[in-house]
Amino acid sequence: MRKPKFQTPTGMHDILPEEQKYFQKIYDIVENIAIFYGFGKITTPIFEQAELFEKGTGLTTDIVQKEMFTLRTKGGDLLAPRPEGTPPTVRAYLQHGMAKLPQPIKLWYFGPFFHYERPQAGRYRQFYNFGFEILGEKSPVIDVQIIQIFYNILKELNFKNLIVEINSLGDSHCRPYYKKLLVSYLRNREAFLCANCRRRLKENPLRILDCKDERCKKVVDGAPQMIDHLCDECKIHFKEVLEFLDELGVPYILSPYLVRGLDYYTKTVFEIYEDTPEGRQQGALPAGGRYDNLIKQLGGKDTPACGASAGVERMINIMKDNKIRFSQSPVPKIFLAQLGANARREILKLMDKFREAKILVAESFSSDSLGSQLRKADRIGVDYALILGQKEVLEKTIILREMKTGKQTTIKMDKIIDVMKKRLKKS
Repeated sequence: MRKPKFQTPTGMHDILPEEQKYFQKIYDIVENIAIFYGFGKITTPIFEQAELFEKGTGLTTDIVQKEMFTLRTKGGDLLAPRPEGTPPTVRAYLQHGMAKLPQPIKLWYFGPFFHYERPQAGRYRQFYNFGFEILGEKSPVIDVQIIQIFYNILKELNFKNLIVEINSLGDSHCRPYYKKLLVSYLRNREAFLCANCRRRLKENPLRILDCKDERCKKVVDGAPQMIDHLCDECKIHFKEVLEFLDELGVPYILSPYLVRGLDYYTKTVFEIYEDTPEGRQQGALPAGGRYDNLIKQLGGKDTPACGASAGVERMINIMKDNKIRFSQSPVPKIFLAQLGANARREILKLMDKFREAKILVAESFSSDSLGSQLRKADRIGVDYALILGQKEVLEKTIILREMKTGKQTTIKMDKIIDVMKKRLKKS
């Protein structure tokens, strides 16, 4: 069979009706949890100034160097379809004066994001993420609440064997000393690093800790650990985070070389996995951490903040692998059948009345014969068919047919909604 001329662009995909139930399920649970924890929804533009991500995410990060799409507008502005959600959320926080409101500000988002990368399992060039951000609070309890929120979302979606990997990256007081130790250690082993990491050694040495190349992993296994070089403030903060997680019974493991790929993180960073071979292969589900310097970096005052996001398609892949079941969608119990143009017009009006009454109905406007319409009603499995012909239109009545027995009753059109409410209540 010949392929159609037009296809989705490389790395992008249609979300067909059978996929939508997964997206809707995730969205509903995320929204309910956001409401429970007091988060307000924010929707930022698809396009932002590219400089927002260069300054916020970091010039030497993979996102900015390799994965960010950019375009030049006719007016000369350099824009980027958003590769992640935190810098746009911070930009909105600053632009709309949220720093003047009672703190913390709690925001959540759900929408499409864009990375220019090689398409693979769970990774697309256009993908959906949802995220939670808390701005204006330095307490470690906020770090834990962000972890707890994502952990609870995954539990509600029936993910099993969840594990939180967690680390502290320190702050501007203790991290510079650690970076010197790390660079000194890595320089002596530079010949054993991959080409990417030899470049990172000059630009962003912490990213070497995150490299997936087996050669680099062997080198990193003996590297100094940030957790051994935290200042007192960072040590106390991280200790309290772990104590809160213990109190909540959230399972975690210390991952001393976890750094995440973004420059703005300080102190706590974490990732949550489904701890199975398939889950590990898909990668982290939610990931995030604290970013106490980002708001100041983007032009605001010194403001602590913490947040995380999760990839929807990656979650859906695991849900399919795990054969996670959904509760059945509601099915109609009433079928509206019609004969003739006048009857069709009346059925359209009647459908609206059923919608207002919150009663689900089915129809088949594409079928002219009553027989084919009733056969469809049988296939759907409705309890009742309401039949409207020319005679009934003139008499302002409708025929109520019980599908199991075939018994038919004529009802006044203006009474039919009440009659069906009573019938459905009994069934």
